Amino acid sequence: MKRERVIRPLQTESEWDQYTTIAMNAYPGVRVTDAAGRQRMKERGQKMQTDPIISVMGLFEADEMRGIMRLYDFTMQLHGTKMLVGGVGGVGVDLLHKKERVAYDMIQFFQARYQEKGAALVALYPFRPDFYKQMGYGYGRKLNHYRIQPAALPDGNRQNVSTLDASHRQALADCYERIMVASNGLMAQFDYELDSIFSNYNLQKFGYWADGQLRGYLLFAFEPVPNGNFLRNNIIIRALMYENTEALRGLLAFLGVQADQIETIVLNTQEEDFHLLLHDPRNGSQNLIPPGYHESNAQGVGIMYRVIDVPRLFELLADHNFSGQTCTVQINLTDSFWPVCAGSWIISVENGRVTLNPNAQPDVEISLDIAEFSSLITGATTFRTLLAYGLAQISDGRYADTVHQLFYTPHKPICHTAF
Repeated sequence: MKRERVIRPLQTESEWDQYTTIAMNAYPGVRVTDAAGRQRMKERGQKMQTDPIISVMGLFEADEMRGIMRLYDFTMQLHGTKMLVGGVGGVGVDLLHKKERVAYDMIQFFQARYQEKGAALVALYPFRPDFYKQMGYGYGRKLNHYRIQPAALPDGNRQNVSTLDASHRQALADCYERIMVASNGLMAQFDYELDSIFSNYNLQKFGYWADGQLRGYLLFAFEPVPNGNFLRNNIIIRALMYENTEALRGLLAFLGVQADQIETIVLNTQEEDFHLLLHDPRNGSQNLIPPGYHESNAQGVGIMYRVIDVPRLFELLADHNFSGQTCTVQINLTDSFWPVCAGSWIISVENGRVTLNPNAQPDVEISLDIAEFSSLITGATTFRTLLAYGLAQISDGRYADTVHQLFYTPHKPICHTAF
């Protein structure tokens, strides 16, 4: 007989001790090797729990903790609309209880919780992309990892760059908010995230100012060159945020003049065309990809999105202009993990405004899995791409361009929030 499982927030010191043990074993790469490190991990979890948007949860069976996760009430900017998006992170399963569907039950709980809260979308960073793809999570925008020589950076007005400290917290928060509103995919900053910026003394903080406002900022840390000496260091950029070209150029020019002290600047960006900015886009490896392509950067898949409530999604996007199209489309979705999304959904589109209309006669039908639909609706891919790869089907090819334009956005989703 299967024992009842309960998922709830952590409450007692004993539960926090169990949480820490599971977290240490689930993420051994964090390298917690002594009692002090264990205590720091425990206290970090407890501090996160105090943030209004974060809930640290445990899955209990027979009064013992079997799994852990953190849930986040994110506010995300999607196609001009601010909406609640559920986030899950720190998923861990006790080593003695692997392959017992603990993670399965936690993700089911996670999705149900946010559907009840009125969210249509959830997001996560996968420990294994294939694991969550099978659960219906679609890939977001890829990350580009650059290793840049300071001299390769473009010129700009670095005179407007100055150091930031705790007194600039609100200016930084306001700058991020303006960037978020103009973006697709950014999530609102939360208290714990902002606290981490200004409480980290190893994090260098610089901002670009214009007309009395912070228009961009740069967060980075110094890191020794592997197998080097104490005079050899790199800069690891944690955040490069900017509202306009002048702010971007000014911050990059500031980095460029660090060449006397710094060998390499390591930057992760979701911008596919960042290499166009660089005088020399090569990453220093000297690798040549036949027939004659110089290696510029590495790429990786990371954040994944999932639609959990189709009617709610189109309700939230009622004010979004779906490229001015007028048509009626039946969307046939497969979803084995969360059957509430499976089935046929008919949307009527008039001058770009969408309504769900189950009684309408469709002009065309498209069929795809919920994972690909999630990537499509966030703007991470296009319908033409899915069609070309056999990841979507259409009943009448004459409507392929119409459907492509319907879901097309010039701004792919970006996410700078780690969770």
